[in-house]
Amino acid sequence: MSANITKEYTNGEITAVWKPTTCIHSEKCWRGLSSVFNPKGKPWINVEGASSEELMKQIDQCPSGALSYYKNSEGKSATLDVSELTKVEVIPNGPVRVHGDIEITHSNGAVEKRERITALCRCGMSSNKPYCDGTHKREGWQES
Repeated sequence: MSANITKEYTNGEITAVWKPTTCIHSEKCWRGLSSVFNPKGKPWINVEGASSEELMKQIDQCPSGALSYYKNSEGKSATLDVSELTKVEVIPNGPVRVHGDIEITHSNGAVEKRERITALCRCGMSSNKPYCDGTHKREGWQES
């Protein structure tokens, strides 16, 4: 899967944005709002399944930043309010989450910009390094 795949789903008021390769499959989206998020559905996001407010509240809980949204009246370039201070959070038995816009230089020299939230692998088992892909959870990884 290409790292640049982005899918958008709109209800006319807001547009939900999903970046599949960023997703760590925490299940917070569908467990929190199953009327919108159905991992077995095609498409798996039904933005008509809840109010825009409920949808935005649930998307804000995405731990990896794979889900985001923008208000259609503000346009795609509008970003969520992020403090000027970048926040780094170590999740117990999970990834390191970086809150804020960052730039990552990969070992091959490629530069990638990430926005909002980025989940970085710290177990070493991810097949999408340096990003977390949820393998730690499937493998029962525990920090020492």
